[in-house]
Amino acid sequence: MAELRNLQADLAQFRKRVLVAGAVVLCAFLLLGLRLLYLQIYRHDDLLEQADNNRTTAVPTPPNRGQILDRNGVVLATNYAAYTLEITPSKTGNLEAVIDDLGKIIDISARDRKQFKKLREESKGLDSLPIRTRLTDAEVALFSAQRFRFPGVEVKARLYRDYPFGEIASHVIGYIGRINQADKERLEESEEEGNYRGTDYIGKLGVEQSFEKQLHGITGVEDVETSAGGHAVRKLASSPATAGNSIMLSIDIKLQQMIEEMFGNRRGAVVALDPKTGEVLAFVSKPTFDPNLFVDGIDFDSWKELSESIDKPLLNRALRGTYPPGSTYKPFMAMAALQNGKRSPSTVINDAGSWTFGGHTFRSHGDGGLGGVDMYRSIVKSSNVYYYTLANEMGVDMMHDFMKPLGFGQLTGIDINGEVRGVLPSQEWKRNTYKKPEQKKWYAGETISLGIGQGYNNFTMLQLAQATATLANGGYKYKPKLIVAVQDAVTRTKQAVAGSPPENLGFLPENVEIVKRAMVGVTQEGTSVRSFAGAQYLSGGKTGTAQAVTIGKNEKYNASRLEEHQRDHALYIAFAPAEDPKIALAVVVENAGFGSDSAAPITRRIFDYVLLNQYPSLEDMAALKQGKAGAPIGKPRMASEVPLHLNSKATTVVSASASETTATATATATAAPVASAIQTPAAPAAAQAIK
Repeated sequence: MAELRNLQADLAQFRKRVLVAGAVVLCAFLLLGLRLLYLQIYRHDDLLEQADNNRTTAVPTPPNRGQILDRNGVVLATNYAAYTLEITPSKTGNLEAVIDDLGKIIDISARDRKQFKKLREESKGLDSLPIRTRLTDAEVALFSAQRFRFPGVEVKARLYRDYPFGEIASHVIGYIGRINQADKERLEESEEEGNYRGTDYIGKLGVEQSFEKQLHGITGVEDVETSAGGHAVRKLASSPATAGNSIMLSIDIKLQQMIEEMFGNRRGAVVALDPKTGEVLAFVSKPTFDPNLFVDGIDFDSWKELSESIDKPLLNRALRGTYPPGSTYKPFMAMAALQNGKRSPSTVINDAGSWTFGGHTFRSHGDGGLGGVDMYRSIVKSSNVYYYTLANEMGVDMMHDFMKPLGFGQLTGIDINGEVRGVLPSQEWKRNTYKKPEQKKWYAGETISLGIGQGYNNFTMLQLAQATATLANGGYKYKPKLIVAVQDAVTRTKQAVAGSPPENLGFLPENVEIVKRAMVGVTQEGTSVRSFAGAQYLSGGKTGTAQAVTIGKNEKYNASRLEEHQRDHALYIAFAPAEDPKIALAVVVENAGFGSDSAAPITRRIFDYVLLNQYPSLEDMAALKQGKAGAPIGKPRMASEVPLHLNSKATTVVSASASETTATATATATAAPVASAIQTPAAPAAAQAIK
């Protein structure tokens, strides 16, 4: 009986355990069912979207960058396609070993390795980075045959920027470069980051930077189905990229080429404007640089050479270089005197060769001087004494208040980034600039040298050219502009870019004519008569010589005792033709001495080009490069027949739209100008000869 009772007890206990286990299993199935119900019904839409995302990838398709063209439709910046060997460091093992193995198949130079290392330091480690660019078809085939050996390495087709004319107009055009960390942070702040997915390059300087938004275009997207291993299987949908718009500049690249060639190895700047519109016809800064060096990332040696050169080739002298205007300031001083009633044209001042004020002697034309000079003769013969005394009579603040509306020491508002203000002195400026009380005070003696464009005066050639254009235009000031049209990448329609309306400075016409007549006299009987001998038109001008270093109080300037970079700058301002100006300009040749010897001859050839369609003869060009020219020598060439000098190292490409096939041709020094999809607009009268 006892055994029976134990058996029954064990059986009851077993049943109890089975019931508990069954209840646990039932609860588990119940919970599983509820979970399935929740996932299948309540989370259905969300999970379906996640599942789709797991097997689809949104791949950005970067747009073709827009072209940059000159006023006649010549392509200055374009794109071409090439293959690039790229490595994703996070997907490779021993990176150095991989590169070494790749080097056995494809030539990878020490420069390539250095550039790759630099890019790795700038990236977040997840990016695909180029180790070799511009692969040949043979190199692509060699790698493709052994691709299985190199996980994380692939060949990609990329669009590359090309600047067909190399160093010509490089400061205006600018360049693009790879997007670095600073660029990424700036894009994030501007909410443009999404539009740069898949884009490796961005404008860094000049028009490329200033009009980045127009040139870049709109990034497209492709939805691609992927396998479990992440490989693309098929394209599901796509939103095509929209190519960037093309930009047409107001500059004439052949005129730009001619001016840069005339400078030779000398340094300086030229800004030429249409006084009736403000369009920039030439925007020269010498020396220049090749923007193609920056497209893939400039190598260390090239960067060191450019950045450490005493000639500062990376400095845009037309936009950012500031210079004392020297005697080119005198016509504006004369205009100030007339407008403010400080002097009449007939007032005669005795120029004895020097003028003493406050115990200091301010020198002029040696010890002999010019004798009695009125306003006309003060400009034609460039009397310093006349303007020393005028500055003393006017005072610094009156000069400041007249010169400011002309644009001196002010931002002109030109449509390119990087402009500097320069210095137009006043008593308030000095109080705000200096810290020590004795430095803040304005001394009467400081006013005197301002009258001849020295002292604290420091302006850009852009400001000086704008002021000259305003004077030539009767006191109507236009804002300088480089962009004249934009072509839409989709519709192919061209939209003219309107300039700002002119500002009337209120100059009395009779006063303008007095000053302009004297400037014409400079070319007929004054300091630039040698350069303009035999010209088929009348022009107005003014020579200038500006100190690069301060000369001691009791010392006389002697160029032979100074280093070349310490010698005086040569300047010239001018307009032509005198009766109806169609071009106005400012020229500086650094450390070249007298403006009549170095700057005026350059101006003569610019006017001959614009007004007569003439290009210097070969012997004349040789003399200009050496700074030994006066009036033109030899028979001038027809400008329309002189070829443009394409960059011998560049690949010249014409690409009218993102959908068109890119045509590639090897550039030669005698190649014809590249055709453009943008038709040349009707040129203003000032540019009819610029063909």
